[in-house]
Amino acid sequence: MIQVIQAQNVTLAYLKQKFAIHKSEDEQFFTEWFDYIPEISELEKQYLDRVKNNYLNVLENAPLLEDAVKMVVLSPLLDLAGFYRHPFYIATEESVEISEEIIIEDEENTEETQEIIKGKIDVLVLQDKLWLLIIESKRSSFSLAKAIPQALTYMLANPHPEHPVYSLVMNGEDFQFMKLLKQDKPVYALSDRFTLYRRENELYKVLNILKNLGQVLS
Repeated sequence: MIQVIQAQNVTLAYLKQKFAIHKSEDEQFFTEWFDYIPEISELEKQYLDRVKNNYLNVLENAPLLEDAVKMVVLSPLLDLAGFYRHPFYIATEESVEISEEIIIEDEENTEETQEIIKGKIDVLVLQDKLWLLIIESKRSSFSLAKAIPQALTYMLANPHPEHPVYSLVMNGEDFQFMKLLKQDKPVYALSDRFTLYRRENELYKVLNILKNLGQVLS
């Protein structure tokens, strides 16, 4: 029997139960978001100030939907981080699928069930065997906490378990980075959360981290 589960309906509890995924307590596991971070230029800062103002101005009129978040916030970040240039390339709306075989036994029979998780990645930046996943929510008010299990699900689909995989979960105004290493039992960690609602423009930090991950991936 095959049971299909949509990735957006997956919870952390489900991932822990089915894939033994756990969160790392080691501060050295995910240093890429705060250590050896490259500086950005004054020109880049001016551009990011404009991106922030554009987002806040557009948001005053109506909630931003998926395509607007990509256009106003995500695309400039990917451009400045260099992900539109070699050796990176963009693949959008990629279908992913992971499966887990479960054997259910009772006194009368043994039934084997295969659970398949299916979903699509909104934006996927690939470089050889290392992936940078960027997932943004359908509406700007969407909680990042709800998107984290979905991001982890996509990250578990990485076909090269010997390499780490990174993601950026964002909803236009909030941003959080993640790292996952599959190994024997998958382990992950989260960065601090960055937001556009602080006086300081935290897009500076987001771009810094994206550039650092670009160096790691290349």
